Amino acid sequence: MTHTEIEITAELVRGLLHDQHPDLAERPVQLGARGWDNQLWRLGDDLAVRMPWATQSADELLRKEHAWLPGLAPNLPLPVPVPQRLGEPSELFPRPWIVTTWVPGSPADRDPVTRGAEAADTLAAFLTALHRPAPDGAPAGRDRGGALADRTEGFARQLASAVEMGLVPDPDAVRAVWEDAVAAPRWSGPPVWLHADLHPANVLTAEGTICGVIDFGDLCAGDPACDLAAAWILLPDGAEDRFHAAYRPTPDAATLRRARGWAVGRALSGLLIGEAGVRGRPGGKPSWGPPARESLRRLTGASR
Repeated sequence: MTHTEIEITAELVRGLLHDQHPDLAERPVQLGARGWDNQLWRLGDDLAVRMPWATQSADELLRKEHAWLPGLAPNLPLPVPVPQRLGEPSELFPRPWIVTTWVPGSPADRDPVTRGAEAADTLAAFLTALHRPAPDGAPAGRDRGGALADRTEGFARQLASAVEMGLVPDPDAVRAVWEDAVAAPRWSGPPVWLHADLHPANVLTAEGTICGVIDFGDLCAGDPACDLAAAWILLPDGAEDRFHAAYRPTPDAATLRRARGWAVGRALSGLLIGEAGVRGRPGGKPSWGPPARESLRRLTGASR
């Protein structure tokens, strides 16, 4: 992560609004969250401002959301942060930023799903609606939605790091899930729209079930298995079968094998980011560790 040299404050956000969107400038501004790519500032009751702060890629991802998400959002059965305005680089702030709708709820890394059956149906309906064939010119993923074999070197590095830190009790079981996924037949259908980053911090919950999905910066076209991994990442024990039964079209065995591979890779990333948070390292998020451990347990069949 490379933090922006300019400190982002409520005064800066308000100044940018005065400069480029003055009709919004008198709304209350308060910090909502510091994410991986962006800071989220709440703007009144129903809007939010997303400001890039920690990665150079955030600028491109915000512009992508602004270009594509408004066309997809009306067909999705869950609230998502629909871009409303685009802020351009200026003397006040040298990077683009966007104003979106505010999506209420609590991130699932802090308030996990507890009503598994209802959440499985909700997630299945959301991904069924999203996974439509993407048009020509749809964005490609930044290493998301393609062939798992292309990620094998990165997977091996992450697994080695997690083992060295004592985070993975059975690395052979983790490796077996990955190798089976890589050996599965590749996706032969058309590239479909993907969220491509469905980890617990990007999914919101209320009263034990899923109530919203945020951060579409990795929106891209590709293999639906990348998103179907969410069944093992987000849902409690036993709910993945209900999810697979509710999702349409019903995923075949090869797609589920690939989805398990995507899920085990995402769980490893969550473990490492969670451990970095525990150790106070930049970019670390302690709340990512527990759901990642639960995901890995489900994927490898380990006992509690």
